[in-house]
Amino acid sequence: MPLSLARALAFDILQLVEGGGYAADLLHFRTASFEARDAALTHEIVFGVLRRRAQLDFLITHYSGRIRKLDPEVRTALRIGMYQLRHLDRVPAHAAVADSVTLVQRARKSSAAGFVNAVLRKVDRAPVDWPDRATELSCPEWLLARWERAFGAEAARAIAVAALDQPVRYTRGERVQDIGSQSIVPLLDLQPGQRFLDLCAAPGNKTAQALEAGVDAVACDRHLHRLAQVRPVTGKLVVLDATQPLPFARGFDRILLDAPCSGTGTLARNPEIKWRLTPADLEDLPRRQSALLANALAALAPGGLLVYSTCSLEPEENEAVTAAVPRDRVLQTMRRLPGRDPGDGFYACVIRSA
Repeated sequence: MPLSLARALAFDILQLVEGGGYAADLLHFRTASFEARDAALTHEIVFGVLRRRAQLDFLITHYSGRIRKLDPEVRTALRIGMYQLRHLDRVPAHAAVADSVTLVQRARKSSAAGFVNAVLRKVDRAPVDWPDRATELSCPEWLLARWERAFGAEAARAIAVAALDQPVRYTRGERVQDIGSQSIVPLLDLQPGQRFLDLCAAPGNKTAQALEAGVDAVACDRHLHRLAQVRPVTGKLVVLDATQPLPFARGFDRILLDAPCSGTGTLARNPEIKWRLTPADLEDLPRRQSALLANALAALAPGGLLVYSTCSLEPEENEAVTAAVPRDRVLQTMRRLPGRDPGDGFYACVIRSA
């Protein structure tokens, strides 16, 4: 039988993610012409493999009976087959095995075809005695330890468990927008006619939400190609690096700084983050975020409000950044945790003008 289109594309996307690509973007563009059934299976395999990568790799070693260094293509084909066999009820086992064998042959790794076939034919759905919590929860131990220190053991586990499942799909108007993300703009108490600045606006969901209140919105981003996503929302677009002083002559009544961050609150929908992020990243990101906040505050008009927000769970990107603001200017803080609150994890701090 011919190789499944969905499995072939899932393999290609997972290989690109290994090389630094982003699963959500790759899936959006490469499944656009697919039939709904094939697109859904491609999404399920890609995200499922990324969410449960540590579990799958442990099982590959378990079922092969030995530790073996694998070529990336062979490892990806085994992960795809293993995920389907253990987690997808409507996929015939013979199809999952046969296509994984075909994938390694397609990748010019035919010498591993017999190995892949033999390993996958042993796979069942019996409960597994996982060697440690990092494998059981398919999450790096250093992240689990950080969350445990910050939020407690129960919350840390809940965050990791929430990242193993497909997130609920929330919409606002015609846009897909996580319910946690939707909770940020209302903190600004927007009124009709106010000058509103969305400083890191792409893809434009929060700008669109703000415009529902009748504000006069300016949307900014560092990259022109990302601002193209905002264009259907508002024509007032500015390309700028907001770590540098802002070019606006007049202050804004309301400013949203949804800062670029590690994204650890979004692991269910961006699972590759947990395999890429390093402790060093959490030293570098706050420097940029602090510069963004300082410049944003300088653009705030008298009597104005600013919200600093991230979809990160990490204190270095949140409380440590807003600690530079005088306490009498901080009106409110909010934190959402996956596994405790619906949707993605978010932090927000509402700041008034001096």
